[in-house]
Amino acid sequence: MRNRYLDLLRAAATVRVVVYHLTGWTALTVIFPAMSVMFALAGSLMAASLDRFGVWAVERRLRRLLPSLWVLGLLIAVPAMLVAGTPFDVHLLLWGFPLVNPEATGWWMQSLSHTWYLRDFLWFVLLSPLALPVFRRFPVVTVLTPYVVLVILECGGFRVPAVPHDLALYGGAWLLGFAHHDGHLRRLGRKRLFTLAAALAVPGAAWALTHPGPRGYDLNDIPLGNALWSAAFILVALGLAPMVREHRVLTVLNARALTIYLWHIPVIVAVTQVGEAHGLPVSGWVGISWRAVVVVVLLGLALAAVGWVEDLAAGRRPVLAPGRRTHAPTPVPPSPALPAPVSAGRHEEVAATRA
Repeated sequence: MRNRYLDLLRAAATVRVVVYHLTGWTALTVIFPAMSVMFALAGSLMAASLDRFGVWAVERRLRRLLPSLWVLGLLIAVPAMLVAGTPFDVHLLLWGFPLVNPEATGWWMQSLSHTWYLRDFLWFVLLSPLALPVFRRFPVVTVLTPYVVLVILECGGFRVPAVPHDLALYGGAWLLGFAHHDGHLRRLGRKRLFTLAAALAVPGAAWALTHPGPRGYDLNDIPLGNALWSAAFILVALGLAPMVREHRVLTVLNARALTIYLWHIPVIVAVTQVGEAHGLPVSGWVGISWRAVVVVVLLGLALAAVGWVEDLAAGRRPVLAPGRRTHAPTPVPPSPALPAPVSAGRHEEVAATRA
């Protein structure tokens, strides 16, 4: 049975990411650490897929992840960059399978800057068939490992490539997703759950307050604070897991979550640059308000234009509006039963009985 609470968390995380990139409000990274939550949810779903399909779960996840990226990257961004004068480079082909950051030039450098999430997601999916058995044998040690590695990297001042750094930064969230799927968080009980969350949140907040980044207390610039604070948030969010009813908005947001994530940055960048070019305010309540309206409209058009790719990737019938209920034909009421024919002999028997 589909877990509607996980759908609610994914929908909230998707909306929060869009709002953050539209407004730049750093407080949102503390109130709702959306990226870590998205990795935790993906980890829980990946564990469920591995239990059901074995190693073929990797193929299923890649099949759902890559087509939407191909539409934006290979069919739109790469041709646009080549037309703009970018010389062909083999690294452009990484948009087909981004194990490392694909090349982007010009306007697309900013518009595709958020695709690091898909790169990290890809690595976690590929590593999960190896990580899940290890986790189930040594759950505590496995979950602690990425946090210990991140502490060493941050406190030691080591500089490593983006992929291993992000595996340490978000690996704990992915593994907490494993723990959620296997029921470890539920078995903790509320008292121990909140105690453990506090034991992570306090040092996470202390580190963030004493190590502000270039944007102040934006957790995206404070990896260790981000990881610890996010772990506390995930423990509470996934550990409580209340019942949630199905809702059409949740259905739409979850069926189009990847499309929203991929297209919202190009739309925001384009709207902001057009506004600046025409002397319109792009900051403050006025600037945020008009840009929000335009971004929502353009995102809606993008969903209508290419959102159906997610349906095909998931093996669903492509639809314009997910979650629309189809009205089943009204059943024809059965005709009233007619009495069975009675033979002549039977008529006589009945008449005699009544007499």
